[in-house]
Amino acid sequence: MNRFLIAILIALLAAPAAAAEAAKPAPAARNLILIRHGHYVADPAADPALGPGLSPLGVAQAHLIGARLAGWPVPFDTLYVSPLQRARDTAATIAADFPGRKFSVLDDLAECTPPTRRSEIVKDEKPEDLAACKAQLDRLFESVFKPAAGSERTEMLVCHGNVIRYMVTRALGVDTAAWLEMSIGHASMTRIRVEADGRFKVIAVGDVGHLPPNMLTGATGDPERSLAIASLPVAAQK
Repeated sequence: MNRFLIAILIALLAAPAAAAEAAKPAPAARNLILIRHGHYVADPAADPALGPGLSPLGVAQAHLIGARLAGWPVPFDTLYVSPLQRARDTAATIAADFPGRKFSVLDDLAECTPPTRRSEIVKDEKPEDLAACKAQLDRLFESVFKPAAGSERTEMLVCHGNVIRYMVTRALGVDTAAWLEMSIGHASMTRIRVEADGRFKVIAVGDVGHLPPNMLTGATGDPERSLAIASLPVAAQK
């Protein structure tokens, strides 16, 4: 008798947990479209917490990536942006092609420098700052780069080169200190898909197919673009 009552009690206690598990949405794929901000120029007068905004060239680049994103075959479920000014300017320009939509500021998308194999690059960085950046980016990956719940989602993240390259190393499952072995340009697109079972597929890295060659900046080998107005060649009067 006691065994029978114990069995009933166990069944009653297990029922709510089983029901809750059954009600949990099934995992689904998540598509992450990462956009690097457009071209910018260092500005000593800029707010040090936000950094400089876009240059005129950067605004033009952002318009072109915005037009490409506006034609995306599926709607974007969520729009995220870094808190830094150059990313916010890029998102604001892209937003012109997404009337009525708003971006959510995600602090962990802020640019920082994580540890790298290239010690000469980070020789002036404090070890604690490198560690803090790695913790920030790992936190971002764990919170965003995971399967969706219920139905497939597509999300846009407007952020920075270091952030994007670190996310690629995490998605590939390689040493995260290798992030600096990649170079991506301004206003480029990187696509990472998280399958329902948690597997990652890196679909594109640093795609700049929407930019003409004379507007490519920011990646290794890209020339510096002069933003000054060129002198007008005037024919001599006869």
